Formats: sequence, structure tokens, C-alpha cells
Amino acid sequence: MKVRQRIVFLMLCLGMAMTSHAQVGEHRNDLSVGFNAGYVLSNVSFQPKVGQTMHGGITGGFTFKYVCEKYFKTICAIQAEVNYASIGWKEEILNIHDAPVINTVTGLPEEYQRTINYIQVPVFAHLGWGKEQKGLQFFFQAGPQFGYFLSESTKTNFKVEERNAEERVNNNVAQDTMVVEHKFDYGIAAGVGMEYSHPKIGRMMLEARYYYGLGNIYGDSKRDYFGRSNFGNIVVKFTYLFDLIRTKRK
Repeated sequence: MKVRQRIVFLMLCLGMAMTSHAQVGEHRNDLSVGFNAGYVLSNVSFQPKVGQTMHGGITGGFTFKYVCEKYFKTICAIQAEVNYASIGWKEEILNIHDAPVINTVTGLPEEYQRTINYIQVPVFAHLGWGKEQKGLQFFFQAGPQFGYFLSESTKTNFKVEERNAEERVNNNVAQDTMVVEHKFDYGIAAGVGMEYSHPKIGRMMLEARYYYGLGNIYGDSKRDYFGRSNFGNIVVKFTYLFDLIRTKRK
């Protein structure tokens, strides 16, 4: 746990250091606000391992971006979001021949999916290269992300007591009946993308992002079943922003 906390702390320090370093460049005072929407592919890294495919869900919310300086050709900013995200895991239930396990009661391939809804708040150090006010800009951003549990739901086509346990190659099933224990989630997110800006229509951003969770959704002590149960998310997101404050330029 201490190692994870140190990683988050280092990412926060990195963001603050980049912001403070920005003071030696050309000053900017640009504030943009808007909204974002996207699609999330997620899973949970369980230890012991649980076979999975990617869980698909939606995400969306509000975006705030503050540009504080231009250092040589690098446009330095801080970007923060407040998002709703529907994430979780989808189990891949196979037999020793890598074929779907057929439930003996329903006669159908067994399916199990858990959806967990969060409010997520990422805070990024944002670096861009290209046009500031009219044209295309490429960017990279990274920083910590925090999440708070809202609700969870399960989708399955069999009863827990009627699962076909004999044919499963992986018989780790404790997670199927366990509720989320840790409501607070945290980790590191990073992404790359492009932004098109125009004074009359605002700013449009398209980004691909990855989130690695440093916290576990279940207990990870020696007495607990899982030693690890952290999220991994792949996000594709569109963001639209409009300027509230803009640095006056000649």
C-alpha cells in the first residue's frame, strides 16, 4: 500500500512541478469549460486470476481546462474532469478445451457480468504541441484519478447454486457473490489525443486514455480471498470546450 501511495504522490508532484516550471515561459490565462462523453473497456485484475473479456460501458461528464503558459513550443495546462463511469468486469467461462461452459440446467453457455458505477475525478498535467487558437494541436496528459462508488449490478444467465463447476477450467467464483468493499478508488491515468480549435466554434478534443487502478475493490489482507482486485480501463473520449477567459494576443 505504501508503494502505491508513493506513486500517486509522485504523480501529484509531477503535475505541480510542471505548473511551477511554466512560469519561465510566455504567460497564458486561458480557461475553457465544457463536457465530454466516451466509451470504456474495463476489467479487474484479480489475484487469484479470473478469466475475463473486456466489459463495455459509457462515461461522460464535465471538463475544465486552464492553460497557464507556453514554454518554447509546448503549451502547458491543467485539465480536470468530473465524470460518471460505468465499468466492471465480464467473465470468460471456459472448459479445458477453451470452449464455453454449458450450464446443465439452462443448456446455454454460462455468462456473468458485473457493472460498477463511479463518479471519477481525474486531474491532469496537459502538454500540447501545435496551434493554440485556430487549428490542430496534439497533446499528452497524465495525472492521478480518484473515484467514488455509486452502485453495482450483476447480469448473468444462471443461478449461482446451479453453475457448472465441474467443467470450468478456472473455478474462482468468490467474486460472483461479493459486493464492493472499498468505495474509494484511486490510480493513474494517461492519454494522447488531438484538439481542433476555432474562435467561432470552440475546442473539440478526441483522446485515447488508459487508467491503472492502485486501489482494490476487495480486501487484500492475508485473511481475504483476493490479494489484488484493481481496475484497468481503456477509454476513448470526445470533449467539447468553449473559452470563458482568453489571453489577449496581438
